[in-house]
Amino acid sequence: MKKILLSLLMVVSMGSYAQTKMLTKTGKITFEASVPAFEEVKATNNAVTVVLNPATGEIASLALVKSFRFKVALMEEHFNENYMESDKFPKATFKGKIENFDVSKLTASAQNFTIKGKMEMHGKSKDITITASIRKTGDAIDIDSNFTLNTEDYDIDIPSVVSKKVSKKVSVKLDATLK
Repeated sequence: MKKILLSLLMVVSMGSYAQTKMLTKTGKITFEASVPAFEEVKATNNAVTVVLNPATGEIASLALVKSFRFKVALMEEHFNENYMESDKFPKATFKGKIENFDVSKLTASAQNFTIKGKMEMHGKSKDITITASIRKTGDAIDIDSNFTLNTEDYDIDIPSVVSKKVSKKVSVKLDATLK
């Protein structure tokens, strides 16, 4: 009887814990490292996981590197094999906190928030600060952010042969609807 009661309590507590988080597994990250007058260097990943604890403002995301899609298959191959070494470093993660976040004050009108955290990618970790536009849409929260990452911060080498065709400053856009 004690085992049944203990098991039941664990299941109930896990269920209430799970309800405190909001998440999506279909977040979208698009990055662009294009240089004017050269071929577009742009990719999108539509399978990004983003988790938010609305009570604390803690936020985390996970993007599998091999899930980025390019218009040109050869670019995708070079990205995975030569730049990101995705077999060795299969994911990019972010873990941080939205400053002054109060879910009860969110409205349908987007508000800008500062998010501070740690980005881990290509075996390197760096503290970053980004701005995100956040709004409430029904029972969901929309998060949109545009920020720039520097390839040198993550030891991502751009070979000299293509250094004039690929920017070291990468524009990143995140779109996520969490429920």
